[in-house]
This record gives sequence, C-alpha cells and structure tokens, in this order.
Amino acid sequence: MKKKLFYFCFFNAISSFCFAQQVQIETSMGNITVELYADKAPVTVANFLRYVDEKRYDNGSFYRVVRMDNQATSPVKIEVIQGGVHDDSSKILPPIVQETTNKTGILHLDGTLSLARGKPESGAAEFFICINAQPELDFGGKRNPDGQGFAAFGKVTKGMKVVRKIQQGQTGTPGSTNAYSNPKQLLLKPVVIKAVRRVK
Repeated sequence: MKKKLFYFCFFNAISSFCFAQQVQIETSMGNITVELYADKAPVTVANFLRYVDEKRYDNGSFYRVVRMDNQATSPVKIEVIQGGVHDDSSKILPPIVQETTNKTGILHLDGTLSLARGKPESGAAEFFICINAQPELDFGGKRNPDGQGFAAFGKVTKGMKVVRKIQQGQTGTPGSTNAYSNPKQLLLKPVVIKAVRRVK
C-alpha cells in the first residue's frame, strides 16, 4: 500500500512539474515570468509555446493598455495590458479552438494570462495580462457580447510591478479601431518584447 502511494505521489509530482511550464517575457521595461497551465488549457498553451519556440514574439510589443480612464464608451470596464505581433501578419499562425473558462476552470484573476480575440474561435497570437480580478472576461461575462469570454491559460508569477508600470503608460496613438485595439488605448511608445523564452 505504501509502495503504491509512493508511486502515485511521485508520478503526480512529475506530472505537475511538466504541466507547470514557466516562460519569461523580456521587455524593454523589465521581465515578466508566467506559469502556463497545459493540464487545463492544452490547446492554448501549445499554441503559445509554438510562438515562443519559433521566436515569433521576439521584437513584438505590448501596445495596448486598458484602464478606467480610457474606455469611457464601454459599459463593462476592464483592466489589462495586451501584447503580441499584431502589426506583423507574417508571424501570425491560424486561429485555434477557444478553451472557455467554464471548461478549464482558469478564471481571470490578478495576473492571469489570456488569449485575445474578436469573434469566437479567432484567438491566435495576441495575449493579455489582467490587472486585478476581471470576472467579466470569464465565460458568461459581459465584456464581449457573445458571452463566451476569453481563454485564460496561465498566470504571472513574477513581474506584476512591470505589468502595472506598462499599464500606466501614456496612450492616445492615432490608429484604426479593430478587435484588438482602440486609439485611446494604444501606447504612444509601445513596450518592446525583446524575447520570450521557456525557463529551464
């Protein structure tokens, strides 16, 4: 019995280690370390790691920040910073299946890492990090009219000071409004994502 319990605990520990992949986002304002939940959101994590391993995020940026003061027209307010490679279509892979929070159990809390999208099943390269709890981004939330929420797949474990500093950047860059950006929320000086790498 003790032997079986040992093996059970051992393999559970190995499994947990394998699923808790750490990734470091190196930016021009400091580093952010995130933990990915492959056991709960395998499709989204695999997609994100493909961008990481193929170095597609290198020289990308955090270009959009959402605060209480720059979303006056939205009835449901949130606080996030958003990054990726939206301005380089050659780096963007096909959209993936959306793993909603009611299936994964990963809620949009302070520091949660999630996949940005427009319509359902359109998430691909762009991602965001929550500042404070954002339940309206979960399945059934009202931020997106379709009620599907967004696909959360990890959490910041180190570097929330950097995240909050990025969010306070000056915004108002003129540009087109689309699923991912609003001129009032675009940073005047996007924060460069120098590199994104797995933490060994």
